[in-house]
Amino acid sequence: MEKVSIKFDYNNMMSEFVGRRGIKREEVAALSSKAQEAFYDVGRERGTGMLGWTELPYNQEDAVKDILSAAAQIRERFENFVVLGIGGSALGPTAVFTALCHFRYNDLPKEKRGGPRFFVEDNVDPERMNALLDVIDVEKTCFNVITKSGATSETMSQYLIISELLKEKLGDKYRDNIVATTSAKKGNLIKLAADEGFKTFYIPEGVGGRFSELCPVGLLPAAVLGIDIKSLLDGAAAMDEKCSSATCTKNPALMAAVLQYIAMEKKSANISVMMPYSDALKYFADWYCQLWGESLGKATDKRGEKVYAGQTPVKALGVTDQHSQVQLYVEGPFDKVITFIAVDKFRSDVTVPAGAEAFPDVNFLCGHTLQELINTERKATEYALTKAGRMNNAIILPEINAYTVGQLLMFFQLETAYCGALLNIDTFNQPGVEGGKNATYALFERAGYEAKKAEIDAAPKKNDKYII
Repeated sequence: MEKVSIKFDYNNMMSEFVGRRGIKREEVAALSSKAQEAFYDVGRERGTGMLGWTELPYNQEDAVKDILSAAAQIRERFENFVVLGIGGSALGPTAVFTALCHFRYNDLPKEKRGGPRFFVEDNVDPERMNALLDVIDVEKTCFNVITKSGATSETMSQYLIISELLKEKLGDKYRDNIVATTSAKKGNLIKLAADEGFKTFYIPEGVGGRFSELCPVGLLPAAVLGIDIKSLLDGAAAMDEKCSSATCTKNPALMAAVLQYIAMEKKSANISVMMPYSDALKYFADWYCQLWGESLGKATDKRGEKVYAGQTPVKALGVTDQHSQVQLYVEGPFDKVITFIAVDKFRSDVTVPAGAEAFPDVNFLCGHTLQELINTERKATEYALTKAGRMNNAIILPEINAYTVGQLLMFFQLETAYCGALLNIDTFNQPGVEGGKNATYALFERAGYEAKKAEIDAAPKKNDKYII
């Protein structure tokens, strides 16, 4: 695998290209000291607190050996591999699976797949669970239960359903079909795993869900799928090294963070659109939406002052959403930054054959390839946005492989950390999410949440006049 580097092209963020609504070089220069402070703020905390993810490319040699050994056994024994998780425990594995495996992976015959079919169950819709059980044989399925706390309602509900089915089918041997990925020190799942004898992998204490793809949360599913997890980590390390400068013009993730900060704070661009021009990278937009939204959407800053920070992430797919969303982006409000993910060289290509000579408005396509078409349409969309004065930028992958995907993961994680430091918020907590969780516990009358239940009961009742 050639170790090529991804690039960050921010030409179309600048006023030289998009006009008065763009960012001036002087504005970037004025933030150079603040950008350096953000860089050093993140650097000082590396490997500590909730920045344990920064060291994942370097400190997992033993974990990787264990993962590769377990993955080989799973691939040999099972027909299906199912992730039971939600949030980062599901979005990361899904993004990497779709990026690096055959587009119709589960539909391929076993000899072409080379590994078990792969499913990620990241919701508690009852129809979804029943649909999964209609297409798998639980006796021939390995279930990877992923929750750091072991108290995630959705994941543990799934675990209880699956474990009961496995016990009915396999008796005491059911434990051989379950792998736990959880905290090594605390929580319900680690206790269950010890009591039941589940094979267990550990989520480092300083790694939150949305930053967990490069630890066993993501590495085990990837290894089961035959993905080169060492190259994933090598790519992440390469991007980390590329972002080792405190000067934003030499640090792509820091520059990306600075530009988004200026866009938010000075240009009223409160929406971030992630638009990969590759079906393989479609679910990177989903993963990014959690990373960016959950990390930066905060009511207060570190001083306790109300700031209501954040930028709403939106997912799109090129070329598909040129026919749905781009009309809004080109002619609607000036409240968005569009980020394209481009691929220079696709892993395969298709030539458009002749056969439309009588139709000039179609015939011009003949002899060209779909790779040419998708990349030309991306460039045309960039041009249309830029001409209309809309800020946009591009992350360019020379090709999609484990090494470049590792770089992409680390780029977005570093950009998010730097942007949070610029905003002076706690990038790694999620009090808004906890509020919803606590209300759910109260509504189910869980012990310890009586006060929250009383608060909910005292809330104004819905008015039937407003239900029609």
